[in-house]
Amino acid sequence: MVIWTNPAKADLKAMHDFIALDSRFYAKKVTTSVVKKTETLNRFAQIGRVVPEIDNEAVRELFIYSYRIIYEIKSEAVYILAIVHGKQDLSSTHLYSIQE
Repeated sequence: MVIWTNPAKADLKAMHDFIALDSRFYAKKVTTSVVKKTETLNRFAQIGRVVPEIDNEAVRELFIYSYRIIYEIKSEAVYILAIVHGKQDLSSTHLYSIQE
């Protein structure tokens, strides 16, 4: 099961709103693509690479367009933690691991 955390939902909305300043069409296209990409994690949770800045096997990332989808594998669920632009310094974001 893929679960979006509140910070990740806010990241997705912020990404949409930023792209929509230029094109509402592409804003919807990109956000829809991001959500569809995360749905593959239901079957292939380990498909992404380990996030190098974190170096934890459970915290991984997928790439789409210019964005990094950061997620954490916990028990039977995959938690989407953040959507980060590739040029953004990951250390400046607030990634919080899901606590069991």
